[in-house]
Amino acid sequence: MNTDPAPHDMPRWHPVARSADLRPGANIVAGFAEGQELALWRSADGAAQAWDNRCPHRSVRFTLGQVIEDRLACAYHGWQYAAGNGQCVSIPAHPAMQAPRNVCAKVFGAVDAAGMLWVNLVAEDASAAPPSLADAVPTGWHFCRTLTLRADAQEVRDALAQRGFTADAAAGAFRGALEEVRTIALVLDAQPQLTFVHLWTEASRGSDAMKTLHAAARNLRSAIETQG
Repeated sequence: MNTDPAPHDMPRWHPVARSADLRPGANIVAGFAEGQELALWRSADGAAQAWDNRCPHRSVRFTLGQVIEDRLACAYHGWQYAAGNGQCVSIPAHPAMQAPRNVCAKVFGAVDAAGMLWVNLVAEDASAAPPSLADAVPTGWHFCRTLTLRADAQEVRDALAQRGFTADAAAGAFRGALEEVRTIALVLDAQPQLTFVHLWTEASRGSDAMKTLHAAARNLRSAIETQG
């Protein structure tokens, strides 16, 4: 059964983190998509950034560094890279030296839609997500939780399908219900045998239905991992 919501002949957009978890000009969040390790952050103006989590100078993880306004600074030698194109723009140890033009961080397309930060590993210069991504989660729905599953993404998709969830190929989401609570599941293929499932619901925060969904999610995780 192939329940993959995104056609393989098109760029793949992955829901890697909640938009609210990244603060402009502040924190760096680690992420994964299809085995690619990511450094997720925002420039001072709030623009989403998704980079290969390795400094091109000495391969130190960018997540160990810091955001300085519109630049990401490596923790090792402090080399700074510009938001947007990843170009090296400053070497603090040699302030008078022009930064080498051939040193750039690897940058992926990153956009905010439906309360999530989506990353495209194919298009490096993607200014906008496909319009359907905005419909992945309806307005007014609430984030419930993210499940971390020690299972292959296809196993997770199959398990959702077996529970009556249907794949919305346009929006890249699975729609259904857990314990009669209407739910949308955004499945992230992080790396082999590691899948994240972001769960959203129309149930209000703190409600009995939301509590029911939290419990149902734990049961879902247990069932999938046990089957694997």
